[in-house]
This record gives sequence, structure tokens and C-alpha cells, in this order.
Amino acid sequence: MKPTIFVPTDVDAFYLELPYPPSVNNYWQANGKRRFISKEGKLFTEQVQFIVRNAINSNNVRSLKDKRVVVNVVIHPRSKRKFDLDNTLKAILDALMKAGMYNDDSQIDFIGILRGEQVDGGKAVVYLYEGD
Repeated sequence: MKPTIFVPTDVDAFYLELPYPPSVNNYWQANGKRRFISKEGKLFTEQVQFIVRNAINSNNVRSLKDKRVVVNVVIHPRSKRKFDLDNTLKAILDALMKAGMYNDDSQIDFIGILRGEQVDGGKAVVYLYEGD
């Protein structure tokens, strides 16, 4: 049986289609003891902010602000090459927070992640909704 992402029908779930995220290994860079977000990480964050802003402006999405949050993610890889599914989460969660979908990562009570079908360029499909 193939696993699926479960989104309850009785909640107001928000659907976002995001670009393929940088892995945690490419999201961070180091210069001596100093760690910072890479150019690839900053570009991804800017793209997510643009997508979220457009979704909010078109009334398809609203910020969950300080509410408890449930996040489900389907990662559609760029190729059939092996990759660590969990390495994609950090960039997505940080970018959604910076885009204003929620105030802080500590609000997330549940994260589900699933490997989807390979698509050209890859993508991340995200479902967010208010938790209990």
C-alpha cells in the first residue's frame, strides 16, 4: 500500500505548491565558526515569500499567526536519484515562517512528509492547517 498525506475534510487546509527546496546541506554555509543561510537558501526563501504573498492576496491562504500548526509535505524529486527526504524540511519550514504563514517553528505540532512522483524541476506540495 502506498502511503498518502491525510488532510481532514473538516479543517480549512491551505495548499501551496513550492519550488524544490535546497537540502539542509545546501541551505547552510559556514565561514569559520560563523554559519549563515546560503545564496540558494535565500533564493528559495524569496520564492516562497512571493508565492505566499500572492496566495494571501488572492484570498486562497491566510496566515495562521500564533495558532498551533499541522504541516504535511509531499516532495516531488527532480530526478530518480536517491536523496534524504528529511533534508528538505528545514528550508521549507523556515521559508514558510519568514513568509508569515506562522510566527514561529515552535507552533508546529505535527509534520508529515511523503516522497511523491518525480517531476521535471521538482517541487514541494505543502498542506497547512490549524491544529488543536
